[in-house]
Amino acid sequence: MNLTELNRVATAMVAPGKGILAADESSGTIKRRFDAIGVESTESNRRDYREMLFRSREAMSRYISGVILYDETIWQDAKDGTPLVKLIESSGAIPGIKVDEGTQALPMCPGETITVGLDKLADRLKKYYERGARFAKWRAVIDIGSGIPSMTAISVNAHALARYAALCQAAQIVPIVEPEVLMDGDHDIDRCYEVTSRVLNKTFQELRVQRVALEGMVLKPNMAISGKKCPSQASVAEVAEKTIRLLKACVPAAVPAIAFLSGGQSDEEATAHLNAMHQLGPLPWGLTFSYGRALQAAPQKAWSGRPENVTAGQNAFSHRARMNGLASKGEWQSSLEKKAA
Repeated sequence: MNLTELNRVATAMVAPGKGILAADESSGTIKRRFDAIGVESTESNRRDYREMLFRSREAMSRYISGVILYDETIWQDAKDGTPLVKLIESSGAIPGIKVDEGTQALPMCPGETITVGLDKLADRLKKYYERGARFAKWRAVIDIGSGIPSMTAISVNAHALARYAALCQAAQIVPIVEPEVLMDGDHDIDRCYEVTSRVLNKTFQELRVQRVALEGMVLKPNMAISGKKCPSQASVAEVAEKTIRLLKACVPAAVPAIAFLSGGQSDEEATAHLNAMHQLGPLPWGLTFSYGRALQAAPQKAWSGRPENVTAGQNAFSHRARMNGLASKGEWQSSLEKKAA
């Protein structure tokens, strides 16, 4: 393992003004999103959509540091025969790959899941590295509800995350460690804070046990935020303050990079929260975005599967990428959204 090179890649992923595009939707997820815009989810349509994003020169070169790909996408070529990974590299961004294989029900823990995909992962990582991937992603899912999460669910998912991270580093691939506490329930921000604290502490305990070099990884956490169904929604300032307090309490300074998931927030909410965090003074780690829907909802709608809308889709993507790039430096203002509109 070349830790210096892993650290270089991890640090590049949180370069000032840049963040990560999560374009790793599973076939089921992207079908739902295509259904919403009236586009059939065929392999060629999925390819055309992602090619549109990766050819958005302004967005990719100025605001995107890396792209998380789905297994199908990393092997695809653009219409002109250029591998999609080469389009990403030519813009100066780093190709990455989602390697988990989704979730399964966790035995003896009703309503909870375990992420799977460790079998044969070492072999898959070698092939992904040869294709150009320099980082990977594994998502654990922790739900908040009546009587959950259990310590069982937190422990087994943290253990799997650490095993995955160790395998990645052995393959010279930077692991994005993503323990996501979902915001789907009716819990308040303090309940989210408490659960996320338990999850992060257990995850870092497992990472140390399995000898993962913290300097060569990226953390992709949720923010401390109210559940979607909570009648009292925390303000932008409260989300920022409690999230930074949480991270400072749980994330060692040795970790070079933190890239937030959006987790179902609206486009502008995710941007505003990130921006507010950067206004809370110097931070011990690089802090940026790793957004999927919050970067892609607007370009998907603008594109709607029509070749004549490619430019409109790229313009929408560039705008959202620029807004989040500014937020990752604490320079975003809501007036910039209205101006663009």
